[in-house]
Amino acid sequence: MLKFEHPLTEKARIYLRVEALMGQLHKSASFEAPLDYQLFFRSLFDLLDLFEQIHIKSELTKDLEKQKLTFKNWVNVPGVDQAILNDVLNDIDDNFRCLMSAERLGQSLKDERFLSAIRQRFSLPGGTCCFDLPSLHYWLHLPLEKRLSDAKKWTDTLKPMNNALDLLLKLIREIGRYKPQVANNGFFQSEADEANILRLQVPLKRGVYPMISGHKNRFAIKFMNFETGMAYSQDVEFDLAIC
Repeated sequence: MLKFEHPLTEKARIYLRVEALMGQLHKSASFEAPLDYQLFFRSLFDLLDLFEQIHIKSELTKDLEKQKLTFKNWVNVPGVDQAILNDVLNDIDDNFRCLMSAERLGQSLKDERFLSAIRQRFSLPGGTCCFDLPSLHYWLHLPLEKRLSDAKKWTDTLKPMNNALDLLLKLIREIGRYKPQVANNGFFQSEADEANILRLQVPLKRGVYPMISGHKNRFAIKFMNFETGMAYSQDVEFDLAIC
């Protein structure tokens, strides 16, 4: 089964992009492959661009507060595992406090002289050549231990945000449960009740992928044939979770 996710709100879109970039950042931070540094710095600078577009720290704290209020409604409700509920509430409180006490997102990274110097060139095609960025060329020849230490220092500044985002997205995703659906003639539409994310599981052997449009209250899914790029005209069985 091939898994797809699609945001139904602009905030969820930003959150999923930040999550993807943080994943790339952590996977490339070991610098095991010769060009891992390119993915690392590009992901880091893309994150800084996103931080300038939206106040993610503020939005995350507000959304954690909403989640806390939602889960508090289950306190002392019969049939609800109170131990698990208390763990969730404690996790929310811990991440909220860490996020509130953290620095402004990306501020120390922007103040880092080395990062500021190479960030300007990374947006240029081929801008990482040694004649464009001699300081980067020098840094790449420092001992691995030094480069790993620098990478850890930079990524650690994002840890409170990353932990809070991981928790929030986990809670959002766990709201939805996969249910079998059928897209008649490759098309499916339905209503959503203030949803944030759609999650799909599609059989890889069908050779199709979903094109999704909609918002938090309604959405439509059109399956496309990968080989032809045209709309798929047969029925498609898939699993759907509305989160």
